[in-house]
Amino acid sequence: MEYKKLLKFVLLFILLSILVYVYRTYNPYDSAYFPKCPFRELTGYKCPGCGSQRAIHHLLNFDLRDALRENMLMVLSIPYLIVGVIFEMIKNPGQGILKWRKRLYGPTAIYVILTLIVGFWILRNL
Repeated sequence: MEYKKLLKFVLLFILLSILVYVYRTYNPYDSAYFPKCPFRELTGYKCPGCGSQRAIHHLLNFDLRDALRENMLMVLSIPYLIVGVIFEMIKNPGQGILKWRKRLYGPTAIYVILTLIVGFWILRNL
């Protein structure tokens, strides 16, 4: 059983390493191998995720300014996502952790995040 967990971890690590190498080395703006946004191709408008691949490329090359220019919402959401992963990794969370997890990832937070995404979507197309 422990062997399967280790194998999954090693495979995940290898996959992530390959993705980091590809995104750090190749700029999605210049390469035809990266997928284009279907929403933008059909409508001409940017979706909330447009620019995320280029932002990841810039982040991996330590260019925060260009990453924020490509997709500010994605860049600013990374710490929030990391906190969520940490909360999930805690085996026996105390009451304080549970309170913060509910506050940051509960039903109200979902509506706030949805509002932020829709607002970002509208503002970036004005």
